[in-house]
Amino acid sequence: MSQSITPPSTTTSRQVAELASPGTQEFIQETAALTRRLFIQLQRRPTTLVAGVIQPLMWLILFGALFQNVPSGLFGESQNYGQFLGSGIIVFTAFAGALNAGLPVMFDREFGFLNRLLVAPLASRFSIVVASALFIASMSLVQTTAIVILSAFLGAGLPGPSSLLLMTGIVLTLVLGVTALSLGLAFALPGHIELLAVIFITNLPLLFASTALVPLSFMPPWLQVVASLNPLSYAIEPIRYIYLHPNWSFGSTVMAAPFGNISLGLAVGLLVAFSGLALATIRPLISRRIS
Repeated sequence: MSQSITPPSTTTSRQVAELASPGTQEFIQETAALTRRLFIQLQRRPTTLVAGVIQPLMWLILFGALFQNVPSGLFGESQNYGQFLGSGIIVFTAFAGALNAGLPVMFDREFGFLNRLLVAPLASRFSIVVASALFIASMSLVQTTAIVILSAFLGAGLPGPSSLLLMTGIVLTLVLGVTALSLGLAFALPGHIELLAVIFITNLPLLFASTALVPLSFMPPWLQVVASLNPLSYAIEPIRYIYLHPNWSFGSTVMAAPFGNISLGLAVGLLVAFSGLALATIRPLISRRIS
C-alpha cells in the first residue's frame, strides 16, 4: 500500500511558518494594546496634546512677528522670517517630543507597572519600545500638521504632495532615532530626575546649535562646524529647501557646510544613518533590561 510522504524540508518550513505567524500576530496585538494604553492616558490628560500643539504655534507666531521687519533676502531665499522659521519649528517640535518619549517608560518603572509587563507572557517585550515610538510619531504628525497649516496662513505656502510625503518621512526618521535614544536613557538612568536633567541639558543647546533659527552664514566659524554636525540641521535644511523649491531633486544642494556642500539626498541619508546608529546603540541595553 502506497503512502504519501511529505518531504522533511516541507514539513519543517510549514511548522516554522505556523509558529512564526501567531508570534507576529501576538506581537502586533501587544503593540496595539500598549499603544492604545498611551492614547487612553492622553485622552485622560488632553492638555498634553493641546499644549504640545499650541507651544510651537506660539513660537512660530511670536518669533515670526519679532523678525518680520528683517530685510528681504537676509535669510537666504525665504520671503520672510516666518517662512524660514517654519521648518525649524517643525523639526524642533518633533525632536522635543521624541526626547520626552522615555518619561512614560521611566514612570512605569518607578510605579512598578513595567515590572508587571516584564513578567507577563509577551511574545516580544520590544512591543513596549515599538508602542512608545508609534505614539510619539502620531503626536509629531499632529503637531507637524498644525504647524504646516499655520505656516500656510502666515504666507509660507503649502508644499505639494510629494514634498509633504518627503517631509513626513524626514520627521518620522528623526523621531525614530531620538525616541530610541530617549528610551535607552529611560532604561539606563536610575530615575526620572536624571532623565529630566538630560532632557533639559540637551534640548535648547541642540536648538541653538542648529540652523533652526538662523542660517549658517550668521554663525561664527566654530558654531558653523557644530551646526553642520547637528542631526537636527540635516532634517531642517531639507524641509526648508522643499518648502522653497517645488521642483526639488535629491541632488539639490540644501546646505553649504564648512566641509562641503550637502545635497538633499545626502542629508536624508545621513539622517537615516543617525536613526539606524541610535537603534543599534540602544538595542543591547534594552535587550539586557527587558529580555
